Amino acid sequence: MSQRQALIAQADELPLAAIHVGQPLLFQHDAFWPYFARLRREAPVHYCSDSEYGAYWSITKYRHIMQIEAKPEIFSSDVKYGGIAIRDQQLDFTMPMFIAMDPPRHTQQRAAVQPIVGAPSLAALEILIRKRAQGILDGLPIGEDFNWVSQVSIELTTQLLATLFDFPWADRHKLTRWSDVATAVPGGGIVESEEQRRAELLECLQYFLQLWQERAAAPPRGDLISMMAHADATRHQTPMEYLGNLILLIVGGNDTTRNSISGGLFALNQFPDQYTKLLDNPGLVANMVPEIIRWQTPLAHMRRTAVCDTEFEGQKIKEGDRVVLWYVSGNYDEDAIEQADQLVIDRARARKHLSFGFGLHRCLGERLADMQLRIMWEEILRRFGRIEVVSEPERIFSAFVKGYSRLTVRIPADQVKPGFGRH
Repeated sequence: MSQRQALIAQADELPLAAIHVGQPLLFQHDAFWPYFARLRREAPVHYCSDSEYGAYWSITKYRHIMQIEAKPEIFSSDVKYGGIAIRDQQLDFTMPMFIAMDPPRHTQQRAAVQPIVGAPSLAALEILIRKRAQGILDGLPIGEDFNWVSQVSIELTTQLLATLFDFPWADRHKLTRWSDVATAVPGGGIVESEEQRRAELLECLQYFLQLWQERAAAPPRGDLISMMAHADATRHQTPMEYLGNLILLIVGGNDTTRNSISGGLFALNQFPDQYTKLLDNPGLVANMVPEIIRWQTPLAHMRRTAVCDTEFEGQKIKEGDRVVLWYVSGNYDEDAIEQADQLVIDRARARKHLSFGFGLHRCLGERLADMQLRIMWEEILRRFGRIEVVSEPERIFSAFVKGYSRLTVRIPADQVKPGFGRH
């Protein structure tokens, strides 16, 4: 029996009270599905009394997640309570960020960078993203195996991040590394220790502090650093608050979109009838994109902390309790989404998903993420027919970022459209 099979078998064997869905190993082996199905069925508001993070509640139903998201006055995101992930931010290395703040600070700091996803900015970025997607796809090898994650997904999102920050182009892959480090579990293959993780994040801070000084001394411009350096709500950030907001923007702009780009290709290979439907009707791309984002759910959860004793669905949640909103479970809740375990690229109301959150913390960059995926798939379909996934993907050791480190694919020569591809 493989490790994945053993983990899956335990889903029904364990006593309900012993289930701990926040184990990174479950996500690395894609073995979490039956655990969440059982919790939705038997204990949709579930208490895990013992884990490496401490005790926590799991919220696994679509409607329950939305209800808690709508009550920030009871269920807080503030970093002073531990932040937005199941694993607490460490008190001696706290990175405040606007997603881990409650109003009014959250609203003020979010507004400082909101123009980057306004309509004028998106219109200009669409032209740039399309040009870069074309360059990446035109450089892919034909008829041989390669890693889609590194050669396509990471490359597109890293190039865009560098543009949004006006970051030195030659160093742009530092952004990818810092994104990986920020969400890494020590010992999980990216960093070996918490000390290494902190050291690399402080290197990130020092690099960006120099850019801050340059932008603060210059007239306001349209990049994210300049926006923060000149906005009243963010110009007086502490260094660690600046680092926190940087990490939020880097991870939000990198991990989520890149894993949806990879996950979309994997999903279409898992559901070949949907791939055929797409090839027959490329006009379905715009509707397919939100369905891919639901199917992938690139961030598995967000966490809140109860600021007072409360009761929810008959369970007594105490002040200070962690409350984990499992988007990856809510997006597969059959009571909310029909055929939730299926990829349906022409699904009605495809935007009815939780991958971007709900309420005041709904993802700032959702329109930009949608646009990147739409453009990438439009350009893929102009060039290629069916791109083949040739082996099971390698997944990230994380219960927060649900993604891939490797997706080996091949573009057969007979799937390249005339005028495209290189051999």
